[in-house]
Amino acid sequence: MNIAVVALGKIGLPLAVQFAKKGHHVIGCDVNQKTVDLINAGTEPFPGEAFLDDFLKEVVNSGHLVATTDTTTAVRQADAVVIVVPLFVNEEGIPDFGWMDAATEKIAAGLKPGTLVSYETTLPVGTTRNRFAPALEAGSGLKAGVDFDLVFSPERVLTGRVFADLRKYPKLVGGINAQSTAAGVAFYEKVLDFDDRPDLTTKNGVWDLGTSEASEMAKLAETTYRDVNIALANQFAIFAEGANIDIAKVIAASNSQPYSHIHQPGIAVGGHCIPIYPRFYLWNDPEATVVRSAREANAAMPAHAVTLLAEAMKSAGAGDLEGKKVVVLGISYRGGVKESAFSGVFGTVTALKSRGATVLVHDPMYTDEEIVALGFTPFHLGEECDAVILQADHKEYKDRKKDCFPGAKAIVDGRRTMNPENFPGVVFRVIGAGA
Repeated sequence: MNIAVVALGKIGLPLAVQFAKKGHHVIGCDVNQKTVDLINAGTEPFPGEAFLDDFLKEVVNSGHLVATTDTTTAVRQADAVVIVVPLFVNEEGIPDFGWMDAATEKIAAGLKPGTLVSYETTLPVGTTRNRFAPALEAGSGLKAGVDFDLVFSPERVLTGRVFADLRKYPKLVGGINAQSTAAGVAFYEKVLDFDDRPDLTTKNGVWDLGTSEASEMAKLAETTYRDVNIALANQFAIFAEGANIDIAKVIAASNSQPYSHIHQPGIAVGGHCIPIYPRFYLWNDPEATVVRSAREANAAMPAHAVTLLAEAMKSAGAGDLEGKKVVVLGISYRGGVKESAFSGVFGTVTALKSRGATVLVHDPMYTDEEIVALGFTPFHLGEECDAVILQADHKEYKDRKKDCFPGAKAIVDGRRTMNPENFPGVVFRVIGAGA
């Protein structure tokens, strides 16, 4: 089978490699010429994805994967087209379809009868049918659901473990009609493998959700549920701090019940999923007050961490944060992944600067040049500072000791990563733990 994968980012490239490993001929499409050149040389364009380096070399050397910037020509050669172009929201929470509309236009120009088109980018409910079907029809002269098949099948993976997650989680598929859904199910059964999951009530594999709207809703529901759950944990954590309770013990006890699962609290929830997809849902359902409140609560956690640090500094007899040199540990939105999208680092730095602090930033996955390019001032372990906030749970931070931050009077651990015993004489606070 010939497959075109449009957008070779941290989800699209592993998908293209997965399809190629199954013996299909894949053309990967991307607007970035440097990315295309690296892929064609068998070099992974970004670090941190397990197995990608070896798998990419394998499928490029075998001729099963090539990359191009010419999406329209690639689509003309394809039996199936999979789109993983990013979709963001603006400051008002309105989706910005610019990149996806541009990609759809290029796909439509090369679309031929009998092709399957599958959108994997998370979308507001109704987008596949009401926005992209008409656009594809207008650009191709073909009829969706008749001349070509159109489905929505959300990615359900985390960067860093994409290949494992593709096997672990059921693949959800819903089309604009029964013909499209059947074509989508048949396609994904040919390109994916699945782990045995006796814990599931339905056999792990490709799951037919019936309609594109149901499939769109399924992805929004699972990510929005997580956002609400995390917000609840964060509010529990803030209360626990005032009541001198360690919320981690409370959550562990609560999660021992079979019907309960509460996430651990933290500075913020970043990445492309949790901060954005609940806003897609709110775009569909603006009266969802629980969802809106949860998003606001999670977005406020960086400022809360800074307040906690200010209180810790006063406890240490060091005064407020005005004029203090404060280090933020971690640019990435989560440990082990070099990705800054919607990371808590931005809100944390902003909140510190609003209190008059001089802010330095450290992340073991970023060079000084990359840190500067993001608008931050780099910090090097061993340099003098007054206080520290841990924002990302990189494993490199677990065993850091006091000599890495000489002069620090207070530390706030926003991810329960550091060892307080390594910092004698320092006022050490953990989000969700009593003083």
